[in-house]
Amino acid sequence: MPKRVTIDPITRLEGHGKVEIFLDDEGNVQRAYLQIPELRGFEKFAQGRPAEDMPQITSRICGVCPTAHHMAATKALDDLYRVQPTAAALAIRQLVYNTFMFEDHALHFYFLGGPDFIVGPDGPKAQRNVLGVIGKVGVEIGKKVIAMRKAARELIALAGGKVIHPVLGLPGGVARALKPEDQKRAKKVAEEAVEFAESTLQAFDDIVLKNKHYVDLIVSGAYTHRTYYMGLVDQDNKLNFYEGRLRVVDPDGKEFLKFPAREYATHVAEHVEPWSYIKFCYLKDVGWKGFEDGPDSGVYAVAPLARLNVAEGMPTPKAQAEYERFFDTLGGKPVHHTLATHWARLVEMLCAAELMRDLAARPELIDPDIRNIPAETPVEGIGVVEAPRGTLLHHYRTDPQGLITAANLIVATQNNAARIAMSVDRAARSMIRGGQVDDGILNKIEMAFRAYDPCFGCATHAVPGQLPLEVRIRDLEGNLLRRLTQYVA
Repeated sequence: MPKRVTIDPITRLEGHGKVEIFLDDEGNVQRAYLQIPELRGFEKFAQGRPAEDMPQITSRICGVCPTAHHMAATKALDDLYRVQPTAAALAIRQLVYNTFMFEDHALHFYFLGGPDFIVGPDGPKAQRNVLGVIGKVGVEIGKKVIAMRKAARELIALAGGKVIHPVLGLPGGVARALKPEDQKRAKKVAEEAVEFAESTLQAFDDIVLKNKHYVDLIVSGAYTHRTYYMGLVDQDNKLNFYEGRLRVVDPDGKEFLKFPAREYATHVAEHVEPWSYIKFCYLKDVGWKGFEDGPDSGVYAVAPLARLNVAEGMPTPKAQAEYERFFDTLGGKPVHHTLATHWARLVEMLCAAELMRDLAARPELIDPDIRNIPAETPVEGIGVVEAPRGTLLHHYRTDPQGLITAANLIVATQNNAARIAMSVDRAARSMIRGGQVDDGILNKIEMAFRAYDPCFGCATHAVPGQLPLEVRIRDLEGNLLRRLTQYVA
């Protein structure tokens, strides 16, 4: 009987990782670890660079999350230079950002998370991908998915300069004004986006919610954690992707904290473990109690499920109706079922589409006054947005010439890291019994992290000064021939 089960690489996510599962003599799980072996040094090599370069530098962290980093960095520059964007600049930024949220949520549902439900968690491994999804839903729907994402990405490129690495954001504004013909195009794409989001929610209802096996899986203890939740809300405590205050609710759904981004360090801290390069965030107000859930543990979650739990409503009517149906169906607020994040993501996708439509109709969208020029000497700036996968913070300090002296990035997957690790461990303990392991079971363990839509490339961004590394060289029979180490005991 194997004592150790390894899933390497884990699949359908952004970045790299593996799962190590250790079994006892009876073949049951002692502990499962989600290990992140990659590391990037963006916080370190930002030092000495002009602050205004940060929207370009940080967008290179990830090819899936570039708009989130670009916008968080741009907002940090606004704060750094103490300058507010013009009404036109704000409308353009928010149009781009909500289009990005819409497009990214569609990407995850159809390409990354959706195959687990549309093809099935126990479906053939070779079919648990977008081609398998198209095979199930039909070629015509597949074409609509591709066409809709293409239209959304072209709109981002139109306003943002580029879709992968935008060149839009400047302190106090944006780089390019929109024309009347651009607004007309934005209106058309936004209307299509609303229709697409509604049809996707209907598909989720038909395929997932009407399947008792899937619903039982969603609400099972294998994918449930009672934790705190954090997300941005507006002055009415409604969900906001771009701005607002950070609100934290406890495991019973009661407001625990509410604070501006500039106070994040008062409430959020980072913990490290020797088996992963990711850092684990927790609430200082509760403290680090290990990988435990409940009100006595500082572990919290971000991302779509957390945002719906934190918010007291949605800012758009169609999404509000879906928000109410979501909680009515799952037993009220808060919902602690990790796999329900997939449904929450589609509610947000509809919200983003409706916001696109509202923003595309605003007259200030084509106002040529797109920038207020900074006049303050920079010292410190903090920017926050809700990335598709959760709360994203950029914090910069500079010298009087505006050169970065220190940078701290707390990304969504870091905020979620402790809960993700707990989810993988709990799923493994629930699924593996008596040493019985098959591909379907391993995929259900992967589903525990996949619901969060993690980006491990974003989350492993700090260079601690030393990079622990171990290389093991084995022969064809697996015998260890040589072990090379750097900064490893």
